[in-house]
Amino acid sequence: MLSGEKILITGPAGQIAFPIAEFLAKENDVWGIARFEDPETRARVDAAGVTTRVCDLADRDYSDLPQDFTYLLHLAAYQGNGDDYDYAMTVNAEAAGFLMEHCKNAKAALVMSTSSVYRPNDDPFHAFLEEDAIGGGESPWAPTYAASKMAQEAVVRQQARALGLPTIIARMNASYGPNGGLPAFHLDAMRAGHLEIPARWDPSPYSPIFQDDINEQVEPLLAAATVPATIVNWGGDEIVSIQEWIPYLAELTGIDAKVVTKVLPGSHRGMISDPVKRMSLTGPCRIGWKEGLKRVVEQR
Repeated sequence: MLSGEKILITGPAGQIAFPIAEFLAKENDVWGIARFEDPETRARVDAAGVTTRVCDLADRDYSDLPQDFTYLLHLAAYQGNGDDYDYAMTVNAEAAGFLMEHCKNAKAALVMSTSSVYRPNDDPFHAFLEEDAIGGGESPWAPTYAASKMAQEAVVRQQARALGLPTIIARMNASYGPNGGLPAFHLDAMRAGHLEIPARWDPSPYSPIFQDDINEQVEPLLAAATVPATIVNWGGDEIVSIQEWIPYLAELTGIDAKVVTKVLPGSHRGMISDPVKRMSLTGPCRIGWKEGLKRVVEQR
């Protein structure tokens, strides 16, 4: 675990970022920036021991931030359901470059990308390697997301070289935990009485990673940052499909839900991240998917 560092985290109220911020704030001087439109959200982050500042990534105004951060964790992202590609590029791509410039004297930067950048494969059980082709995929619920994250990766790669800032780009798969994530949202739906859970393919496999493993892997991933930037998949060690975890959630809760296939044109049939490179950097995950889902059921 990192200790004694001054760390800037973007989007610290987010599903993934809040638990990371809370985890790191125990031993570090953690700062978090977001728009914080909801005062209660900011209060929750403050209560976790994080120094917060209001900042809109689209505005490029970092005048209220110091520049002596030792690490940058850029986790914030725009996932709008409209077609405003210009705004998506500003927030997801341009802002990443400006943040790296602001933190150019840091020891390292971790920028979170997404497995959605990979080119869709007809085989739902294809395990995407970091060297696989990117582009061509689309998330119908967030049409601008994959394209703007590919642009982000290009900007980040350029800035790592230009600034000499050791950087790692981590392509997140299906994160989950008591604070949210796809399986957690499925649990919420089941408890709310929605007994038909949609999946975009049959089977619809992922590489889910539990939040505790995400928190603990931040330090070794930062240690693996390089110039040029390192690219790594950030997912779990196990392959699990929606068609597997819904029956298990039903078993844990006693709620008789089922999976209904709703094919989404342009989306990925499967989203499996090859874990070999990540495991060489972080070691294996500690929390298996069944144990992780038990914790979600108990704590969410």
